[in-house]
Amino acid sequence: MASSANCIFCKIVKGEIPCFKLVETEKTLAFLDIQPLSRGHAVRACHPPPFDTTHPGHPLVIPKHHGEKLTDIPDDSLTELLPIAKKLAIASGAKDFNILQNNGKIAHQEVGHVHVHMIPKPNEQEGLVVGWPQQATDMEGLKKLHEEIKGRL
Repeated sequence: MASSANCIFCKIVKGEIPCFKLVETEKTLAFLDIQPLSRGHAVRACHPPPFDTTHPGHPLVIPKHHGEKLTDIPDDSLTELLPIAKKLAIASGAKDFNILQNNGKIAHQEVGHVHVHMIPKPNEQEGLVVGWPQQATDMEGLKKLHEEIKGRL
């Protein structure tokens, strides 16, 4: 399994840095993000009732295999990411939530190790805020892109 000596998430996997561990398997680790976008909900996965909904936290799910981008990780090391994110969403009790996975600095990836965020969206102000600047559809351009991508698959 690939690892990077300078990667903070690899250090967490090795136990060199502590974390609020939620789920661990042979291939995957889930823990609370220490710089969360959303408050509450996620702590339900690690605290018994009554839940402390003012405590900040949202889970991250990472493959133990080190890779900066999704395309750097072997497929067999990716198989548990979404099923675990789903379990965390259910355990958190979040009615609305985002599943987010960024690749590269300009795509807002802060840590150079693949990770999936399960971000509760308890209200309009908390959680992930997404702008989606839609563009007019260019059907000929879309047809060309479709052909290019299919040709590379």
